[in-house]
Amino acid sequence: MAVKIRLKRLGQKKAPFYRIVVADSRAPRDGRFIEEIGTYDPTKDPSVFNVNEEAAKKWLANGAKPTETVGKIFKLAGIQ
Repeated sequence: MAVKIRLKRLGQKKAPFYRIVVADSRAPRDGRFIEEIGTYDPTKDPSVFNVNEEAAKKWLANGAKPTETVGKIFKLAGIQ
């Protein structure tokens, strides 16, 4: 099973809010996930993110691949 760390979209139209989740790569974007490890709010200036570093490092060590956007968030958080 290929595992990805990616964003799950929440919020209303034109007001996105995202949760950073660990999910099977075959699952739909806003569908089933394994674990929630953080949040990301791009509507604030500057963007606000909150990441559980221990959980993120655990999943990266187990072979989960972050998407491009999540990889950028991890770099800002000092995880990757």
